[in-house]
Amino acid sequence: MVTFILSVVLLLLGYFIYSRLIERIVRDKPYRITPAVAHPDGVDYVPMKPWRIFLIQFLNIAGVGPICGAIMGAQFGTASFLWIVLGCIFAGAVHDFIAGFISLRHNGCSLPELHGAFLGDRAKQFMRYFTVFLLILVGAVFVKTPSQLLLDQFTPGWPLWIWPVLIFAYYLLATLVPIDKLIGKIYPIFGLLLLLMAAFVMVAFFIRPEVQLIELWDGLHNRHPKADQNPIFPMMFVSIACGAISGFHATQSPLMARCMVNERQARPIFYGAMIAEGIVALIWAAAAAYFFHDLPELCAGKSGDAMVGVIANRWFSPLIATVCILGVISAAVTSGDTALRSARLIVADMFRIDQKPILKRILVALPLFMVTGGILIYSFRDADGFQTIWRYFAWANQVVATVTLWAITSFLYLRRARWSCLLTLIPALFMTMVCASFIFVSQTEGLGAFIPRPWGYAISAAITLLAPRFSRFWRQRRTIDRLDALQNKKIAREQ
Repeated sequence: MVTFILSVVLLLLGYFIYSRLIERIVRDKPYRITPAVAHPDGVDYVPMKPWRIFLIQFLNIAGVGPICGAIMGAQFGTASFLWIVLGCIFAGAVHDFIAGFISLRHNGCSLPELHGAFLGDRAKQFMRYFTVFLLILVGAVFVKTPSQLLLDQFTPGWPLWIWPVLIFAYYLLATLVPIDKLIGKIYPIFGLLLLLMAAFVMVAFFIRPEVQLIELWDGLHNRHPKADQNPIFPMMFVSIACGAISGFHATQSPLMARCMVNERQARPIFYGAMIAEGIVALIWAAAAAYFFHDLPELCAGKSGDAMVGVIANRWFSPLIATVCILGVISAAVTSGDTALRSARLIVADMFRIDQKPILKRILVALPLFMVTGGILIYSFRDADGFQTIWRYFAWANQVVATVTLWAITSFLYLRRARWSCLLTLIPALFMTMVCASFIFVSQTEGLGAFIPRPWGYAISAAITLLAPRFSRFWRQRRTIDRLDALQNKKIAREQ
């Protein structure tokens, strides 16, 4: 319990202290006109109240990652607590904050445009397609997970296809309608539900005397039941993504950057939402660690979403258990729709398609939904289809996070406070090592079955050391001036 309480306190201190340092470095300007004020379009650029934006951002980035990912990551033991706390404060929240701030500063630009501005045109072109690929996988994953929970927990006799069709139809509607008409109205309610669910689980730690949470002094050794095949590095760092650092978050930040009316809102919304998500991940990781290590007979062969049901039904009354399960379902559904909405905006930015007319929104969205539907059908028909999609999603998610870290490192370097780029350069190098190791060390998803593990780590280290050479941030000296000039010209034309 001491480790858990200390971890929560550190996360809160990260928000109140470390985020202030990052805010001073990026130099926000409360008097600067934001995109939502400069050119509202009633669809994506819509001014909203800060508390509403915070809850939407929190729910956007939450999904099932800080729940299911944290649950599966808890199998590794107390090392998972360290990764959630340190990753969230020094990597994930900084990643979300600066990426969202750059988008806010530059007309709400989508993530690949940010990559291109600070890493070059080749990076932009590659990341356009790679990011859309990630978002389509998110859309498919976040249809399957809530559908399975709804079917197992509430409608066990229903046909398998009903919930996926209903959720998919909702995704299409939420992708097309103005952001304040549907997302802006129901997301704050679901966000409060997700926080309430986490609060129920945390209260159980204190009122159930049999719950003894594992502590740091119990050791940081790998407690995974298949530890030989799942080394802590890199497997734990890929399993726990959304609770520590996730590239998907940076794809969601432009959605909210297009709704803010003051740059001072960036720190509490972007950094604050990530800290809130880190606390949610910590709560579920602590609960799962107790079940995995004290009640292993209840956990054998259980996936992350199945463990949610095990924990809720074991600890709570039917009513509270239902609230917890509905919180997980709402988190998944409300990330899948914004993932596809982000994909629509990226494609629209790529081909410069005006998104104010509804017909043009439909034109962009339909191909994305067709591809997502095909992947979804595969995940249901193939016995291992969903696990395959999840593994691709998990790795692609961390790749996007790594590229984004390199881009914001370039941004900080170009702000002429070059020492500050170390704050993101170190996480960028670390995540480069994680992504490379996943390919060369993992025995189930990568080349680890064919390459000796020491060689896999050596190759990954070589790639990490070469990464700064290809990031180009040393050569992009005029990027900020060029972006500022383009932003000012666009605002002048529209006024």
